[in-house]
Amino acid sequence: MSSNTWPEILSAKSENRHELNLSGAAVSKKIEEDGLDKALFSFSGLNYLCISQTCLDVLPEDIGNLTNLTNLVLHSNKIRKLPTTLGRLTNLKMLDLSRNKLEAIPNEITQLSQLSTLNVSSNVLNGFPCMSENTKLSILDLSGNQFEEFPDICYSDLVHLAEVKLSSNKLKEVPPAVKELNSLKVLDLGDNSLTSVPGEIADIHKLKELNLKGNKLSDKRLLKLVDQCHSKQVLDYIRQHCTRSSSGTDTSAAGKGKKSKKKKEPADRNHVEENVGKLCHKLEVTHVKESVPSVVLDEAVKDVRQHIVCCIITGINFVQHTFKKFIQLQTKLHDTVCEKRNAATIATHDLASLCPGNIVYTACPPDKIKICPLGRAKHLTGSELFAQLQQEADELRKEKKRNVYTGIHKYLHLLERESVYPCLMNGGRVISLPPITNSDSTKISENTKSIFVEVTSATSQSVCRHVLDALLHETLLLGISSSEPPSEGTTLQSAHHTLTVQQVKVVDKAGNLKVVYPSRSDLNFEDNTISVIRE
Repeated sequence: MSSNTWPEILSAKSENRHELNLSGAAVSKKIEEDGLDKALFSFSGLNYLCISQTCLDVLPEDIGNLTNLTNLVLHSNKIRKLPTTLGRLTNLKMLDLSRNKLEAIPNEITQLSQLSTLNVSSNVLNGFPCMSENTKLSILDLSGNQFEEFPDICYSDLVHLAEVKLSSNKLKEVPPAVKELNSLKVLDLGDNSLTSVPGEIADIHKLKELNLKGNKLSDKRLLKLVDQCHSKQVLDYIRQHCTRSSSGTDTSAAGKGKKSKKKKEPADRNHVEENVGKLCHKLEVTHVKESVPSVVLDEAVKDVRQHIVCCIITGINFVQHTFKKFIQLQTKLHDTVCEKRNAATIATHDLASLCPGNIVYTACPPDKIKICPLGRAKHLTGSELFAQLQQEADELRKEKKRNVYTGIHKYLHLLERESVYPCLMNGGRVISLPPITNSDSTKISENTKSIFVEVTSATSQSVCRHVLDALLHETLLLGISSSEPPSEGTTLQSAHHTLTVQQVKVVDKAGNLKVVYPSRSDLNFEDNTISVIRE
């Protein structure tokens, strides 16, 4: 290795690390002067590589040498072209190419047989390869591009494809073949040029979230439903009234279906009490109240980790074993749906410990942030905390003679070399430093009665919602709000549990609503033992 090798690469190699983060202004300056250090591409042990927020405009062909990569994050650069050697990365599970200047995606991407998450949002794409061979694909984000035609993804073999995001494009129509995507749960077609949609969309039985807002739909009634109602009502209308390509749709049958649906619709829409007795668990959603803090989204966090959704779980009655299970649940979700915090991070706070007033989600230089981290006794700046955790990680790794970090230390690469850190502030103090830790002063305990939950992500708002849906689903089954919590040996599914969730708004500095959670498009569980009751 030459004397000109970047210190970041030297350090990672000497420590035999498997993750490398090259981000920010300092890295960008090096790339501008000499291009990417070629020593990077001999780092064959890497399984996670992040190059973001730089001036990188061409990804070198040598990227194909890093065949052990499972996660490749290249967001917020200026990449215009990808090499065909990308197809060699056959172990790749997550590829983030968002916020670049890509005009095309090489066909070799279809060789990535393990690919699960693909994000190419906010580029200038107008075409896309056929994805029929990428059978493990579960999330595809093509939003914010120039697509006029629906991408070639409508194949029944894509049995894992659950989310397709195509908002903010120029789509003119949706093919009837979209019904082949049997596992689709989220289909975002907002802000396109659609004038109609095929009735076949309603044949996707798992579809829970359909966004058609921002289109000039010629059916005025559908247009009104799209703007005012939740996805279930929109899908019901599409099923009954939108044109299908195939013949054999009986008008009289449709009429009967419509009549029948009208009789059932109030029960389906509101999950009223006549159905509750037939179900095991109830999740009750209450509207936003003035007394509940809102989260103010600051522009400073936009380029770091801009997505956030929050809610409050109320009426909690922990006992020792249910409290322990709730903590274990967060750890499990961080490793699974949060993709080891690469996709999203969960943080929980005792609502009673928060100061009156709103919570601000912002970003600050590390040395300007001061927090008393979870489980620690004194306040540290962001820089001090990172250095302390890095030192602990190195000592633990040497002590246990392992090549990987454990616990919270394995997430340090997510903030490495960031010029600003995302943080939540309340009453002039930092209460959370995602994706690493939250404050010890707001931590939950067995005495907590209401929990303020935040989920943040650098990927998308939909990921945040999906993670929070999963958390609430699993929390409900723990039975933590019962006046007499089950004993440790009780089977969770053997009792009827109730969980009450309070909506929380995220607004901009001017007070304009950005998101409210849970909305009517959230908490649409496939689990038929759960009834969601909305206020």
